[in-house]
This record gives sequence, structure tokens and C-alpha cells, in this order.
Amino acid sequence: MRLAVIHINGLLKLVLSLLLVLCPALPKAQPPVKKYIFSKGDMQISLSKNISEKELDDFIKQYDVADLALKQMIKKNFADSIINNGWKVDVNDNNLLVISKKPGAADIVNDITGFIKGSINIDIGNPIPLNKQSYGINNFRKQLPFTIKDSIVTFTLNGRGNANQVMLAGNFTNWQQGAIPMVKNGNDWLLPVKLKPGKYTYKFIVDGEWINDPYNAIVEGDGEGNNNSVFYVSNYLFKLDGNSNAKRVFVAGNFAGWEDGKIKMNKTTTGWELPVLLDTGTYTYRFIVDGKWITDPANPNKLPNEFGEYNSSISVGKPVLFLLNGLTAANQVYLAGSFNDWRSFELKMKRTATGWEIPYVLGAGNYEYKFFADGRWIDAEGTISKEHEPGSVFVIGANYTFRLKKYAAAKSVFIAGDFNGWSPNAYAMKKEGDEWVMPLHLATGKHLYKFVVDGNWIIDPGNNLWEENEHGTGNSIVWVK
Repeated sequence: MRLAVIHINGLLKLVLSLLLVLCPALPKAQPPVKKYIFSKGDMQISLSKNISEKELDDFIKQYDVADLALKQMIKKNFADSIINNGWKVDVNDNNLLVISKKPGAADIVNDITGFIKGSINIDIGNPIPLNKQSYGINNFRKQLPFTIKDSIVTFTLNGRGNANQVMLAGNFTNWQQGAIPMVKNGNDWLLPVKLKPGKYTYKFIVDGEWINDPYNAIVEGDGEGNNNSVFYVSNYLFKLDGNSNAKRVFVAGNFAGWEDGKIKMNKTTTGWELPVLLDTGTYTYRFIVDGKWITDPANPNKLPNEFGEYNSSISVGKPVLFLLNGLTAANQVYLAGSFNDWRSFELKMKRTATGWEIPYVLGAGNYEYKFFADGRWIDAEGTISKEHEPGSVFVIGANYTFRLKKYAAAKSVFIAGDFNGWSPNAYAMKKEGDEWVMPLHLATGKHLYKFVVDGNWIIDPGNNLWEENEHGTGNSIVWVK
């Protein structure tokens, strides 16, 4: 086995060359043999009989092979555990133990991950934003999605055994600059990569030719004329035990518009499940078992719905604490906003010594909210408000600041655009010196907007980018990368 680790432009590239290894007894001057490799498509472990107990313990822990009882084999020739786990003994003399096994789907993950982890830990890249998505689900043709174990994703390209070289490139490798050679295993190519939950785009480079994953049905453009395969590393598992006689089970929720029959769960030996990537936020959902809507029996967290029933609820991420000072004499207070479709019955607040509070998880975005206290709408300052009036605004993860200059004498300025439904009086800008400013969170891509100055709509005088609208008055344009 040769292993070369090359640093190019500060990026780590891994070059693996696997050769058949038959390990003869080593002279005592050499360190003891302790290898776990691929050899002609087989998994192979080679161990010297003179290996120290500490070295053997470290090897067993590193490659997670405690179930093979290697200590008993070396000391007492106890081979039952090795054989029962599907391995065979190739060499067993006074100096050397060599065992091997044909890898199955699950074994590939354990073995190739263990091999590379023993050489170098591939831990690269960050996910790309879900942007306007709330969730992501993998969709592969004719095969299951890539196996994930302990945050290790084993990328697989099947049926390219005739290729001389296959490399993996993606947003997590800085594409071609950090492309990583894959390992050949029979007619397939494999590579384990440690990835945190998130959305990733990738391609294979087969003998110099860039291709999308032929088995992955999800492809999206990168805005530069290229289409790339998409893979989601999940952070939540929808799971429904039992119901083994059901023909179909779906999950529906606010993350997917409550659409019936859109998200199908997979049948398992114990029930139904589906791994999903959920963006930061709070979500409500139900299972649909052969047409019957039910809450998740394993999830105690529930929120009331408009039918007088309940929906199961999950949160991903850290909560924001909403506070309302005063109104200590109120009987009930609820939080409502653009984040829960202004449901005034859903988020019941908890009474405190000075008012009311409720923690609620939200992702990056721009939000409006109000409180509903004993049948009356109240804004963040505690002022009574009408139902149709805009709520108080707060922003999480602001990434763009709108600025309007030369209107220092204006009494009020609002920002309106495709990011707030073109509301003329919801997003009030703040005067700072001789300009009006408002930081907002904008999704990647193109956005249209205008300013509303003392009731008059104007395009941004400081922005030369604009396009015509249906009124013939134009809209300013901002691009977010």
C-alpha cells in the first residue's frame, strides 16, 4: 500500500494506491504488522502475532472491530467470532494472522472509512444554504442513497470498473481545485467523506470527463450554466414504528405546504422512516397512514391546529425568546406572526413575574409578529393594534443593508419588495444621520424593491440596476450571492 498526502494551494488531496498485500513474518527489528486494507476488492486485516496488547487495543478501537475477538484469536486460536462475522482465515502461523472478507453494502462503509481514517481524516467543506428551501430529501434511481455512518458519507459510483481513475469534486472540495481520487472496489468506485448535516453539490470526474451522478435524480443549476448533482446529509429522522400492514405512509407538514402524498416514507423491518434535512426552524407535521392522518405517537411535542386537534412539532436550532412586558392581569396571551401564518391559537405564552414569554426556533429571515391577549392584538410595544395592521419586525441573519440618501427631510421611509409581499407600510427604515437604513436577510439570487417615501413610491436613486414593471414605473434590482 502506498499513501501520498499532497498539499496543493493549501488544500488537502489524497492519493491512494492499493496493492495486494501478503504480509510475511517481519524481523523483530521491524514494527509489528497491523493493517486494515482493501486488496483486490476484499477487506483484509493483517496482524503480527508479536503485537503488544496496547497496540492491538488501539487497532481494535480505531477500526471498530471488537466483534471479531482478535485477542482470543491471536492468543488462543479462537476463530468462531471471525467466522460468524463472515470473515475467513487466510494465514495463521506462529508469526502472522491474515483474515479477509468480501464487503457487503454496510461493510464497505465500515471498511473504507476505517482504512482512510487510519491514514488521514477527510473532514472538508461546508454545506451550501438551503436558500428558499425548508427541507431536502434524497432521490436516487435504482439504488439507495449513499450510506451515512457517524457523519461519514460514502460517495459511490457504480458500474465504472473499466475507468482508470475517478475523482470526486463538489462544493465541499472547492470543486476541481480539491478533487479527491476515489477508491476502486470491483466494478464500483468509493470514497468516504466526513460531512456535517446540510446540502451539498457534487460531480464525478471519470478519466477526465465531468459527469453528474447517473443514479441521482436531483440536479440543480449553479447560476453559471452548470448542472450539478445534489446530496442532502440529513439532520432528522421521521420514524413511525409498527403499521407493518399499511400499504403507504406519507409525512406532511408546514415545511412542505401540508401537501398530501408528496413525501413518501420508506418501509423498514420495524415500521416506516425517512431521513430529512430540515433548515433551522420550528415545524409541525403528521403522518398519513393509508389515507388516515395521525400525530406522531413517539413525539410528545404537539401544537393545536385549526381543526381542534393537534399536530406533532419539532424544532431544529436554537430558540429566540419572545418577551411581552406587562399585561400581568391577562388570562391568556399567544404569539403569532408571519412565521406561523398568524395563527392566534397556536403558540401559548407562559406567564412570568413581569409579563409573558415563549421560546421559539426560527431560521435566518425577516419576520413580523404581534401578540394576541384575551382577544386583542398587541404590538411589541404593548400598544393595541388592529388585525390587518403590520406587526413588529425583527430580522435574523441580516446579510444586506438597504440605504437611501438625500431624503433627510422625509418623515417616514419604508422598504417594499418581493421579500415582504410589496407591503408599503410593514418594513419601516431607521434614520441615521442624513440617510435611511434597514438591514434585512435576503435569499441568494435576484430581488426587486422600491422605497416608499412619505407615501410616494420611488426606485433607488443610488442603484443603477433596475427593470421595468407592469405599472411603467420600474423596480430597483439587487443581486445576492
